[in-house]
Amino acid sequence: MQTNDKKHPPIKLSMLDLVAVREGHPVRHALETALRTAQHAETLGFTRYWLAEHHNMTGIACSATAVLVGYIAGGTQRIRVGSGGVMLPNHAPLVVAEAFGTLAELHPNRIDLGLGRAPGTDRLTMRALRRDRTESEDDFPNDVAELQHLLAPAQPNQAIVAMPGAGTEVPMWLLGSSLFSAQLAAQRGLPFAFASHFAPRMVLQAIDIYRRTFQPSAQLAAPYVAIGVPLVAAPTDEEADYLASSTYQRVLGILTGKRGQLPPPKPDFLASLDPSAQAGIADFLAAAVIGSPDTVRAGLKQLATVTQADEFLLVNDVYDADLRLRSLDIAALAARELNEVSAQ
Repeated sequence: MQTNDKKHPPIKLSMLDLVAVREGHPVRHALETALRTAQHAETLGFTRYWLAEHHNMTGIACSATAVLVGYIAGGTQRIRVGSGGVMLPNHAPLVVAEAFGTLAELHPNRIDLGLGRAPGTDRLTMRALRRDRTESEDDFPNDVAELQHLLAPAQPNQAIVAMPGAGTEVPMWLLGSSLFSAQLAAQRGLPFAFASHFAPRMVLQAIDIYRRTFQPSAQLAAPYVAIGVPLVAAPTDEEADYLASSTYQRVLGILTGKRGQLPPPKPDFLASLDPSAQAGIADFLAAAVIGSPDTVRAGLKQLATVTQADEFLLVNDVYDADLRLRSLDIAALAARELNEVSAQ
C-alpha cells in the first residue's frame, strides 16, 4: 500500500483472536491466554475483542465460538465481545440466534455477531458439522436475512421465535476477504470487516465498493469499516522481526498445507527460506505492522491514511503471552499518539 497526504480518521483498536495453541502448551493455556489478553485489551481501551471460528485445526482452539464469547465476556466488564466471525454455512440461523441472543441477555449491549460465508474448514468437516444439510456460500444472503428476522422483535403469530434471541437485535457485521460480502453489507446497511490479516490485496477495492453503495439501515446510518491487521511490536525492529517469526512459520504452514500449533520464534527464519516462500509470506502479510514503536506508529498511520478504516482488528500471534501483552501496549500508545497529533 502506498501512502498519501490524506488525513486519517481517529484510530480505534480492537482484537481478533484465533486462540492459537502454542507448541509445548495444552489447549487450556490457549483459552486462558485469550482471556488474559482480552482483559489487558480492555484496560488499554480497545473497542472490541472478537473470536474467530475454525474447525479441525490442531493449532486453533476457537471452534466453539459462542462458548468462547461467553467466556471472554464473563471475564471482562466493558469491552465488546463477539465473533469474527461465525461461519454461517456451518450453522442453522436459529441456532446462532438463540446462542447470541442468550449471550446478549447475559451481557447487555456488549455482544457483536460477525458473520462469514466461508465454512472455515474443509468440506469433510463441514459435512460433519451440518450432517445431511447441504449448505453453500450461495445461501449466505438468505441466511443473513433469516438471522436478522430472528433477532428482531417477534411479530404477532410468528411461527418460529428465537428464545432467547427475539428482540435482542444483536449488532451484526459481515466479514469477507473478497468483494461479495462488501456488496452485501452495503445493501443490508451493516458494518463491514475485511480480512486483510490474510487476504490484503483486495482491501481497498472492497472498502470502496462498500462505501459507494452503502444503504442506511435501522442498525447503521453511515458506512463503518474495520480491517484485520497482523501486528507484532517490540522495543526494536530486530526483536519484533524475531518475535514475528512465529507468525511467519504459521503462514508458511498455511501456504504449504502443513498447519500446526504456533511455534516459538526462530532467529533469521525468513532469511533461511527460498525467495518464493519469502514472497508468499510477504503477500499474505502485506497489511502487517511489525517493528519498534516508531515503526508501528508509521505503519498504523499509513494504513489509516490509505484505507480510512474506522477500526483496526489486530491479530497478534506472539508466542510468549507476556510479550504479546507488551506488543498491545506499544500499539495502544502509538495509536494514542497518532490521534493526539491528528486532533491538533
